[in-house]
Amino acid sequence: MILEITQYGNPILRKKCRKITEITDELKQFGEDLIETMISAQGVGLAAPQVDRDLQMAVVDVSHDPECITYLRVDGEDVSLEELMPLVFFNPILECGSAKEAATEGCLSIDGITAEVRRPVEVKATLQLLDGRCITVESDGLLARAIQHEVDHLNGVLFVDRLSAAKKVSIRGKLKQLGLS
Repeated sequence: MILEITQYGNPILRKKCRKITEITDELKQFGEDLIETMISAQGVGLAAPQVDRDLQMAVVDVSHDPECITYLRVDGEDVSLEELMPLVFFNPILECGSAKEAATEGCLSIDGITAEVRRPVEVKATLQLLDGRCITVESDGLLARAIQHEVDHLNGVLFVDRLSAAKKVSIRGKLKQLGLS
């Protein structure tokens, strides 16, 4: 089922979401709904608070662009994007590399606004999956960026919060036009 995407200004987008303690059939269905909603909205990720749910759960799928990463390991073993995507996860723990780079980001909850965001290039993410497994994903590129972006949502942080002061000023007018400032 395609869910309604919560827009900027809704307080849930600023909330640190609660951990998931039990995998239920309802939670598995919610994971499918997140995937369907993300695909329908043409996104590369979607987090539970973006559909008005207070849960540490998200989905990421960057398989449309296999050149977007240079490596991908799951539990220390090389894997392909196709083996992992779409990635539905909950209760993530991130370790980020020290090297950073800027890239353009947007958000399904902040319609029509994109900006350059500096983020760590690499990420090591410990993720729980709906089949009960806990895995460690190591990657770079768009996958690392998308995981970081979605985990930010689970902690009440939006990509516009990560902009430099000058960049925040440059999009202020766009936010005002949306009635969001």
